[in-house]
Amino acid sequence: MRLTFSFSAGRGTGNLAGMKISPVICHLPLACALLAWPLTARAELKLPAIIGDHMVLQQKQTNPIWGWDQPGTKVTVTFAGQTKSAEAAADGKWSVKLDPVPANAEPSVLTIEGSSKRAIQDVLVGEVWMCSGQSNMGMTVSGDWKADIESLASNHPGLRLITVPIVGTQEPQQDFKGEWKAATPETCRGFSAVGFFYGRYLHEILGVPVGLINNAWGGSAAEAWVRRETIEKDPRFKSLVDGWKQREAQLASAEAKAAYEKALAAWKVSAEEAKASGKPAPRPPQSPEQQLSGNARPGNIFAGMVHPTLGYGIKGVIWYQGESNAGRAWEYQKLFPFMIEQWRAEWKQGDFPFYWVQLADFKAEVPDQFDAQWAELREAQTKTLSLPNTGEAVIIDLGEANDIHPKNKYDVAARLARWALARDYGFKNLAHQSPLYREMKVAGGKAMLSFDHVGTGLRTVDVDEVRGFIICGADRQWKKAQAVITGNDAIEVWADGVAEPVAVRYAWADNPVCNVRSKEGLPLTPFRTDDFPMITDPANATAVAPPAAKK
Repeated sequence: MRLTFSFSAGRGTGNLAGMKISPVICHLPLACALLAWPLTARAELKLPAIIGDHMVLQQKQTNPIWGWDQPGTKVTVTFAGQTKSAEAAADGKWSVKLDPVPANAEPSVLTIEGSSKRAIQDVLVGEVWMCSGQSNMGMTVSGDWKADIESLASNHPGLRLITVPIVGTQEPQQDFKGEWKAATPETCRGFSAVGFFYGRYLHEILGVPVGLINNAWGGSAAEAWVRRETIEKDPRFKSLVDGWKQREAQLASAEAKAAYEKALAAWKVSAEEAKASGKPAPRPPQSPEQQLSGNARPGNIFAGMVHPTLGYGIKGVIWYQGESNAGRAWEYQKLFPFMIEQWRAEWKQGDFPFYWVQLADFKAEVPDQFDAQWAELREAQTKTLSLPNTGEAVIIDLGEANDIHPKNKYDVAARLARWALARDYGFKNLAHQSPLYREMKVAGGKAMLSFDHVGTGLRTVDVDEVRGFIICGADRQWKKAQAVITGNDAIEVWADGVAEPVAVRYAWADNPVCNVRSKEGLPLTPFRTDDFPMITDPANATAVAPPAAKK
């Protein structure tokens, strides 16, 4: 392709870097370069998408504002009676920090003046939360059981939404394509259901503006959400990183490309055959490039989706992820808290609140199951409560056996909101933490368990019989147990044939049948009293599994 460009002084021509340009004929790449040159040469104030019209600033804390301009340019930011200035660095980036201001639902203008001037309209001040994780966080309001009626109740001008597009890369991105929008019956339907319902609870209860940043990618692994350099430096994840380096080398090889081309050709044939027979086409193979830019490669999502939002003033994070790491629950015990610690270090806002959703019940109900990957992943999540300012929403009662994406996101959001309201917004007496195992004592052939965070006491739901416990002796032969609630915070567990109990487990299955809650309605957190080897520990990969539980 050839394009003709004519340049002449004063009339459609120019003098580039002192060089006279006369009529020329050039190929497309050169044409693009010439067209782009004036844009980069002309001084221009640029702002990231997250700093724009309709945004919400976090109240009562410092708020960074940043952008880019011609190096050396003085940039002045004016908002709420304060003026802050900075100079664009050699790479063009500048940054200022606005002093803390109280919540304000009245739209304000934030002015930024450098080589040009921008007036950011309709700025509110309130509470800002990041909504992150995999598909159960990404699932939109339109997918909830009550999407029709909930969306009709979602006209909230003071609730603002912005979504970060899916980008997987090893190169840290500085910006993304997106914009803040006020919540309406239309805009809410395409936003994270858990995030939206959570934000709406806070907005209606606190009476202040709320800003929500939807930053989720379905099927994503936790290691993709961490900066690549940090995970490479931690010896605990050497096996994970080494495995990926080998995979990266393989995916970049000529053999991988040839294998993909062969698989693609075969798929095209299968797709045509399926079309001719009226059947759905099979899923196409992933190219090496797609896998390298996917949602499992360490650092990919951090660089592509977290980095562009890094530093924006937030109150905290809500998180729903873990399904993709369930087969590596042993590793997740270290990886998940590591990710939280890294995010806090990256944001430089201290130990901001980080609340997550424990995995729901899923897969077929197996009455005699006593070991399960999802049970071990839930335990890894619960152990992460050892980090300060964290919380876990237990939803072992809200899942669906035949759908990894349970459609009741409203109640999930409510359990997350309880944590924020109780811990961060002064509702200290609001029930928010599920009952948690404390200790076990053995006497008379029975295991006597006690629990913390029981509220006004424990109870069963659906039936009076306590369900969900298994027990074993020193032989580690698990049996289905009988149990009874003996006090507000106590349960006795026993089984015929186990004269001297050694360990007890509750809800220890992918989809457990269990029914203990606090009287406030929060499910008892799945737990085990033992420290027997985990089935997801690589050291036990070849071990023979113990026998199944007996009724």
